[in-house]
Amino acid sequence: MKKRLLLSLALATLPLFASAQQLTVSAAASLTDAFKEIAPRFEAARPGATVRFNFAASGVLLQQIAQGAPVDVFASADQETMNRGVAQKLIQDGTRRDFAANSLVLITPVQGAPAVATLADLNQAGVKRIAVGKPASVPVGRYTQQALEGAQLWAGLQPKLVHADNVRQVLDYVSRGEVEAGFVYRTDAELLKDKVRIAMTVGGHTPVTYPVAAVAESRQAALARDFIAFLGGAEAQAILARYGFGKP
Repeated sequence: MKKRLLLSLALATLPLFASAQQLTVSAAASLTDAFKEIAPRFEAARPGATVRFNFAASGVLLQQIAQGAPVDVFASADQETMNRGVAQKLIQDGTRRDFAANSLVLITPVQGAPAVATLADLNQAGVKRIAVGKPASVPVGRYTQQALEGAQLWAGLQPKLVHADNVRQVLDYVSRGEVEAGFVYRTDAELLKDKVRIAMTVGGHTPVTYPVAAVAESRQAALARDFIAFLGGAEAQAILARYGFGKP
């Protein structure tokens, strides 16, 4: 009787385990706070689903996917990185969508930084170190390079540049006063208003838009598509807007 009861209990729990689905999302570092708030809303709408995140620079994430990392959804901070994913056949056809937009800003520490109001002000002697994302792997670094090249400042500022592994590292450098200036997204700067000041909104680069897509080797293809659709819905868009993201 006892064995029969244990077997019945085991069989009863099988559907619970069978229905449990874990979705792994690799997302640009600038999406960290918004996505952590979006995840429980998505899980509530999809009983049995759990979302696990991996946040880093978009180029680093794509490299991990190319090397076989078990990822279901990829959200990039730029179109170029997603284009590379498509070219490498790492992205499921027909799943790519733009879901958010951002802007590039120049920031300085709230205290102790020289007055900076224009890109040209970065040439002044008081600005000794400028934090930028690594252009090869960090989208914010590529946007920064485009803007500074357009202003004919990129080459001349090379001795001052401190290269960061992702946009949040740039923010950390500036907020701790380790550099006199840095380039981040507006959404990042808004998180630390008490420690960093937005000196200016930077133009002269391709638009900052965020694409998302299902990974070709995903084992949760249907759930990945559901998450992508959820990002475009009213609930997720409201959260993104609250963190300062714009419509794509």
